[in-house]
Amino acid sequence: MSKRERELEELLAEILIDAFDDEEQLWAFRQAFKDNILVPCKATLAGEPVTVTKLSYNGNARRGLTAACERPDGSKHVVAAADIVLAGEAQQRYITAYRKWMGIALNPRVRKSAKSPAPASAKPAALAGGTPMEPGGSVELAVLSMMSRAAHCRLLPSGEAVTLRAGRLWTVVPGYIARIEPAKRWTYGARPYLSGAIQSTWLDAAALQLTPLRLESHGMWDPADEYWGEPGDPVEPWAKPIIRRGPRPMFEMEQVLPGEDPNDSWSDPIIEANDRKDSGDYEGAYEALMNLCRADLRCLDAHAHLGNLSFDSRPQDAIRNYEVGVRIGELSLPAGFDGVLAWGMIDNRPFLRCLQGFGLCLWRLGRFEEAAAVFDRMLWLNPSDNQGVRALIGPVRAKSPWTDRD
Repeated sequence: MSKRERELEELLAEILIDAFDDEEQLWAFRQAFKDNILVPCKATLAGEPVTVTKLSYNGNARRGLTAACERPDGSKHVVAAADIVLAGEAQQRYITAYRKWMGIALNPRVRKSAKSPAPASAKPAALAGGTPMEPGGSVELAVLSMMSRAAHCRLLPSGEAVTLRAGRLWTVVPGYIARIEPAKRWTYGARPYLSGAIQSTWLDAAALQLTPLRLESHGMWDPADEYWGEPGDPVEPWAKPIIRRGPRPMFEMEQVLPGEDPNDSWSDPIIEANDRKDSGDYEGAYEALMNLCRADLRCLDAHAHLGNLSFDSRPQDAIRNYEVGVRIGELSLPAGFDGVLAWGMIDNRPFLRCLQGFGLCLWRLGRFEEAAAVFDRMLWLNPSDNQGVRALIGPVRAKSPWTDRD
């Protein structure tokens, strides 16, 4: 390790001595900037001179620390603090330490050619567990949860934990698989880190190496015991094939809820996340749900409620969360599954909520045939239709565009 690298490690240890998670560490960097960088100060941004007038962190972990800059022509901009180069080395080293913590190049002015060959004597670095980082190679990671500029992941197929720092993290959600071209591997605070470029992302629930949720048998469901309308009223078209099929086996899908206290009926991490959302603390709700995914990707309600957070404004993002929950739940259903997952059995609800969110997003995005297939499946799985799907089938089959509804 060079002298410069040792000095940066010592500076990082000094800044982060009492900070244990990403949120605390970002605030620690903010305090270090406040104590050691005098503003206004001269700097460059992408090689152009600017004056930094303020360094801030407003609690938005996704954005991280920011720098308010003013150009010589008087125009003002707010940029990522990691993108600036301060005029004085004594002050710049705090920005450099921040960049090291993020897992990106220590100095934004230094750009190495992607085609530059490694020295002949250089040995490839290794990931956790000894997985080599061969030049031009790639590794696959199962994404567990997202932070501001990083993701908690598992290496595939070893299953070892690693924190990924990379650009384009908006292309993944918990439960996705990402193929990474590694750039650097390091350990800080006994945690393995990896930086690199995301080559591709996809959803493959089977590759996540999860234990399927248990299905508990609850006897037979009989359509003769259900209410299908008043005597003499015609049976709705969607219900006819369900009634003709006759009795079917009924099941309850295991619900995984990390952090729940079985001895405390008020302990429910999902309700706590919803309370945060209702109070306007979307960041807190997001973090709580991400923690559930990190603890166990089989927490289907976490995927459903992550989808709910972005459903109103970004259905193209929400659909990915819902679909992950659907695909993980489907790992428990054998091929040709013909059973009933009744809403009345509470542990079935997370899977049914994921299906509903998935179907609604498909409709909003104009994927009518896929949405109709999802809604048909929901009625087959839960004929009592507590989620009101039967009212949606007609408009979807008619390819009526989505309109905001209560």
